[in-house]
Amino acid sequence: MRLAVIGCGYVGLVTGSCLAEAGHEVIATDNDVARITTLNAGRLPIHEPGLEGVVSSARDAKRLRFTSDCAEAVRFADAIFICVGTPPLESGGADLSAIDNVARQIAAAACSPKLVIEKSTVPAQTGEQLRRVLAVYGRHGHLFRVASNPEFLREGTAVADFFHPDRIVVGIDQAEAEGQLREIYAPILQGRFRCPVHQPACPPAPPPTFLVTTIASAELIKHASNSFLGLKISFANVIADLCERLGGNVEEVTRAMGMDPRIGPQFLNAGLGFGGFCLPKDIQAFLHLAERNGVDFGLLREAERVNTRRIDQFLEKVRRELWVVKDKQIGVLGLAFKPNTDDIRFAPAIEVVRRLLIEGAVVRASDPVAIERARAILSGVNFLADPYSVAREADALLLLTEWQEYKDLDWKRIHSEMARPLVLDGRNMLSPAGMAALGFEYHSFGRPDLQVAAAHKS
Repeated sequence: MRLAVIGCGYVGLVTGSCLAEAGHEVIATDNDVARITTLNAGRLPIHEPGLEGVVSSARDAKRLRFTSDCAEAVRFADAIFICVGTPPLESGGADLSAIDNVARQIAAAACSPKLVIEKSTVPAQTGEQLRRVLAVYGRHGHLFRVASNPEFLREGTAVADFFHPDRIVVGIDQAEAEGQLREIYAPILQGRFRCPVHQPACPPAPPPTFLVTTIASAELIKHASNSFLGLKISFANVIADLCERLGGNVEEVTRAMGMDPRIGPQFLNAGLGFGGFCLPKDIQAFLHLAERNGVDFGLLREAERVNTRRIDQFLEKVRRELWVVKDKQIGVLGLAFKPNTDDIRFAPAIEVVRRLLIEGAVVRASDPVAIERARAILSGVNFLADPYSVAREADALLLLTEWQEYKDLDWKRIHSEMARPLVLDGRNMLSPAGMAALGFEYHSFGRPDLQVAAAHKS
């Protein structure tokens, strides 16, 4: 099928390139001419493991091309995925101006009936407005079918998530739209694709569920899913706070909780809290939607408050150990909001660094892939590629993103490099007992501190 993807940001680029790799003809378009130029030069504007190979393969097969001409993409396609951004407004609601703009462009350019698919994360009832705009601005009397197809891609594993989803949700109100979406996703549902992730063959797994709902339900599903994940993370963080007061170990508690199949182990990791562009934004939008419709969602509001408070609590740990932060040499390992991505939007690490700078700390920082993005928004930080250089003569070392590279460091060498072997682990990455055995003062969230034992060993 001939497809257009409007918006070559994270979601659009992954969606378009993976659909092309699955066998469809795809034109991807964006109003950012510089981004299109970058893509046509064979470079990616984002870091996502495995995506470069997918884009290259699809382009070589002549199934994927990029253009800044939205009208060209609209005229080419049978179905159009809208993948533009919906950033948060000051009110907490989603800014839908890009959706509105794209809808008017589609309506003006279409010369034949089109299926228009919401892929962007949008509040419920957006589909109704989208259909109205398409009808009002349409110039040729063509009918538009509207569907919702929320994405559940995780940064760092998005390519695998696309080809091996647990469910494909489609919100429709016409049988023709369902049929087209089944055709689009047939290669995924039937396993008829060359997997770019698993070679030589994919591990055994059941096929994904193709879940057909109303458009309103599909729009709600994405916000509800992300909000519930935020609830789980904040719940684990409150348990961590309780463990610190009572001498428990949050990892022991959450491990036992996660063994219950009604709860599950995922998203019960205590630490610095969640960030990125999805969970914080989607929770705010969901809260705004509930309030606007007279629904009290205080439970979600509290989860948001708990998450915001994590940075305050972490900095309190830093101040407690350093006494005076001003002029202290502080090393930071990790700037992205999670590993395997260069995305620093709403990253807790960035806010921690900002506050340390305000308090007069001398900050050195590293990240495997996010340094350039961080450099663009943080001044006064000495960015270093080498984590050992970050630790050299540091009064404290902060672990803020759970990169495997940092877990695998030679921590005995780190100890010898530091002015004071003090590590504050915002992601509970390392073993307290192991760090104590190496002689570190080590602090994390919700786990017993063992620096006293370390002092005895030394």
